Amino acid sequence: MSGNVSRMARLAVAMALSGSTVSAQSLPNLFPFPNGSGLLETSNTNGGKPLDLTGPFFQSLGTNGRTCASCHRASQGWTLSAGGAQLAFLLTQGRDPIFRTNDGSNCDHGIDTSTVQARQMAYSLLLSRGLFRIAVVVPANAEFDVVSVTNPYGCNETGTLSMYRRPLPATNLRFLSAVMWDGRESSTQTGTQPITYATNPGDLRVDLMHQALDATNGHAQAAAAPSQQQLEAIADFEMSLATAQAYDYFAGLLNAGGATGGPLRLGTVTMPAFFVGINDPLGGNPHGTPFTPVIFKLYDAWNGSTQAARASIARGQALFNSKPINITGVAGLNDALNVASIPGTCGTCHDTPDAGNHSLAVALDIGTGDVNSPLDVGYLPVITLSNKLTHEIKVTTDPGRALITGLWKDVGKVKGPVLRGLPARAPYFHNGSAATLNDVLDFYNQRFGVGLTVQEKQDLVAFLNTL
Repeated sequence: MSGNVSRMARLAVAMALSGSTVSAQSLPNLFPFPNGSGLLETSNTNGGKPLDLTGPFFQSLGTNGRTCASCHRASQGWTLSAGGAQLAFLLTQGRDPIFRTNDGSNCDHGIDTSTVQARQMAYSLLLSRGLFRIAVVVPANAEFDVVSVTNPYGCNETGTLSMYRRPLPATNLRFLSAVMWDGRESSTQTGTQPITYATNPGDLRVDLMHQALDATNGHAQAAAAPSQQQLEAIADFEMSLATAQAYDYFAGLLNAGGATGGPLRLGTVTMPAFFVGINDPLGGNPHGTPFTPVIFKLYDAWNGSTQAARASIARGQALFNSKPINITGVAGLNDALNVASIPGTCGTCHDTPDAGNHSLAVALDIGTGDVNSPLDVGYLPVITLSNKLTHEIKVTTDPGRALITGLWKDVGKVKGPVLRGLPARAPYFHNGSAATLNDVLDFYNQRFGVGLTVQEKQDLVAFLNTL
């Protein structure tokens, strides 16, 4: 009983601190936020000091009441989970600042928000999938035409497309090779800076400042742009955060018994120093070091543990590092190499050691936005594109990076996110199409014929829930 009371007490404190308006002046370093698997913690890599909750990241710089923290909440891995949106709706009857019709509602016209029931309908994708509507103008020089848009929420425009995407975490950003799902904040097409080995981390800081500017002007509907000093403070705050699961309800502390889980190692010299291209499987490592599929070593010490939960986590880590995957039909990989089938593992696409994202800005289309995806994407618009030169037709729910580059080959491509802090931020994939980590594994099992057994899926989920 005392353990349950302790968890409830933590939950009460966490809920008080997790909203967009925070009365506290600071958040203790490594403050534990509960989720369905255990406790999530954030470390301030700037000396382990308490996190200052008074800076521009937490200030309303626009006109609609939003702050950066409105959609990037510490309790939810510095993003906004669907469960978090539901709680915010319940507590405010749909009047929390995240519920705004410029991008929080399913469409930005013909929307009724006059009653609680109407607001539930207007913000249904935010509530069910944690999705915001991102309006992206089709590039004038695009290699394709938008033939038609069938949007169940009314935004059927073909010149500016409504994309429905999850907000990415504003933590563990030092591992990024591109900012935003489609890389638009790290692209010459948008006047931002591609992230490279030679220019990192200065390029990342500049891109994060530009992203903060765009978010304030767009998401927060600012009447005046934030100052250079405010943008610098936001980027510096974000770059100081290291977030990971620290405690598992079944396995206990994730840095016990010789394990190295939790956020502290993410900000120390005991882990591999990140650089753009580290462990790239396609020869992109600037140091020429060969690729290794052993991405995570956090729980090597738990191999063969007599504690069932720890042994399961260690087995899941081994599966992540070694389970063969026959990679086929992945745009950005198979076509780029002109190889129909690539023998790989999870680490082929999640190659950054201890982080699990791609260390180079390589956007891929693994099929999560396909209209015939194994996932349920029936809540998304259906967009038909035609190649201007070949007249080839593609039907998708999200053209992805092609809306930035205008390139036909980029249709459907998005980047892979950093994997740390996964348990706090469901649902998964850029469009929220996987409600749980089990759904994620089911997708890979069906899409690539991985052949995961029931036990292997249980072990993999146990491992992913410790990241």
